[in-house]
Amino acid sequence: MSKIDNNNAPWHRLKRASTPRKATVLAIGKAFPRQLIPQEYLVEGYIRDTKCQDVSIKEKLERLCKTTTVKTRYTVMCKEILDQYPELATEGSSTIRQRLEIANPAVVEMAFEASLACIKEWGRPATDITHIIYVSSSEIRLPGGDLYLASELGLRNDVSRVMLYFLGCYGGATGLRVAKDIAENNPGSRILLTTSETTILGFRPPNKARPYDLVGAALFGDGAAAVIIGTDPVTGKESPFMELSYAVQQFLPGTQSVIDGCLTEEGINFKLGRDLPQKIEDNIEEFCRKLMSKASLTDFNEMFWAVHPGGPAILNRLESTLKLNKGKLECSRKALKDFGNVSSNTIFYVMEYMREELKRGGGEEWGLALAFGPGITFEGILLRSL
Repeated sequence: MSKIDNNNAPWHRLKRASTPRKATVLAIGKAFPRQLIPQEYLVEGYIRDTKCQDVSIKEKLERLCKTTTVKTRYTVMCKEILDQYPELATEGSSTIRQRLEIANPAVVEMAFEASLACIKEWGRPATDITHIIYVSSSEIRLPGGDLYLASELGLRNDVSRVMLYFLGCYGGATGLRVAKDIAENNPGSRILLTTSETTILGFRPPNKARPYDLVGAALFGDGAAAVIIGTDPVTGKESPFMELSYAVQQFLPGTQSVIDGCLTEEGINFKLGRDLPQKIEDNIEEFCRKLMSKASLTDFNEMFWAVHPGGPAILNRLESTLKLNKGKLECSRKALKDFGNVSSNTIFYVMEYMREELKRGGGEEWGLALAFGPGITFEGILLRSL
């Protein structure tokens, strides 16, 4: 792999030139709700809030909280919401209306804050944004959050809008792929891609008939992220840090039921098959090599890795299968530890950590961004560090 030479200046002060007409990431931002929950306090709070009397459920949740490796998470759900909507913690209550009353404005508020942070880093006026891509599995309404967000940000009324709803954990990577296609086919365009998620739709009291509810309670968090994508960065005005070289999506035939989500009157129910990590393990090497071949890459350990941390088991399987050196998935593990699995947002938290890691040292030019979700769907992007 080519690395920047360290002559008289530290390598991280130098920049690789972007490839003409290739999409680049020009800025990144994130935002979270006010409620921060340390993992060691989650069990007591969740059991208290849902009025659960089953000791075995509490013990199982305690075990799950330890195995997830999550240390802190942010959530929209708080005491004030439960005081206003006590039926959310009541088994069997029809609460989809109440959940959407909370979730719809919450996800737009977080997306707005993440977008403001991103635009501030970008350094150009919001009116220079030509397209907006809005990703969420946490709201349902017409018009969608894309319109509310564009209005709140003061974007032009002819901004081109795309909504990507209910993709789950691979939604952020899908957004990057779509943004890449738009940028490279519309010279001079600047795309704001924003993702925003809350677990409000899935919050409910524990039930032994729904064991995955406890996994969700132990693993998932809330938040938002935003990036600006464009080709041919303006010298002196824009600072690209990542190039989106090649992107591909692939589904595994016959695996639709491995990750199953169903919207009901009580909210959204998820089921995860125990064979999910094995399915990913069985197919990941071929998928990665398909991406790597576009740059004639062959060595997994000469690349950087930005992997959506769906959970520690998936990261461990990927690390073992690809024989990655220790530390190659550190940015993914750190994002999981700090924020939990925040669905479509999490890939951007990993990429932000990766940006800082690449600045400090290592100097790998090429890397992979990977995310997995319902389908089973794989999303992958061959990245080039600038």
